Amino acid sequence: MMLCALVMTGAARPVSAQESIRVVPLARDGSVLVSFNLADGFTEDVRAAIASGLRTTITYTVELRLEVPFWVDRTIAEAVVSSSVQYDNLTRRASVTRSVDGRADETKLLEDEASIRNWLTSLQRIPLFDTARLEANREYYIRVSARTQPRNSSIPWSSAVSGLARFTFLP
Repeated sequence: MMLCALVMTGAARPVSAQESIRVVPLARDGSVLVSFNLADGFTEDVRAAIASGLRTTITYTVELRLEVPFWVDRTIAEAVVSSSVQYDNLTRRASVTRSVDGRADETKLLEDEASIRNWLTSLQRIPLFDTARLEANREYYIRVSARTQPRNSSIPWSSAVSGLARFTFLP
C-alpha cells in the first residue's frame, strides 16, 4: 500500500521549471502559429544516444484546447511534430528531419552540436491549426507535451514534460 502511495505521489508531481516547455501561440493570417522551446531537453542521455549513432527523436503533441467551465476542456485540434536526428560517426554530420502529422516537413545536414540542440528542442512559428474553427473573442490554450525516444528510463512518465500558453482569438 505504501508503494502505491509513493508511485501515485510521483506520478502527480508538478513539472519543475527546468523541465517545462515554453509555448508561444500567435493567431495570424488564418493560422495559429506555434513556437515552443524545450528547456533542458538536450540532456546527457540524449547527447549520448545521438553520439552513439542511434536515431533520436523528440515527439511533441500539440493540442489546441478550449476551456469549458465546470466541464472537461474541449480539444479543438491536435498535431504531432517530430524532430529526429541520426548522427553519422564517419562523416561527423547529423541528418535531421522534422515531420508534422507524419509528413516530412524539412530535412537538413548539420555539423555542430548547438545546431542539433536547437533543431531538437526549439520550433519557431509553425502553422499547425486553422483559425476557421475558432470563435472570435474566446480564450483558447495550446498545450504541448514532449517525449523522447529512445528512452533510458523504466518509468514511462519520467521523460514526459509539458507546457501551455493561453491566448484570446481576435480575428
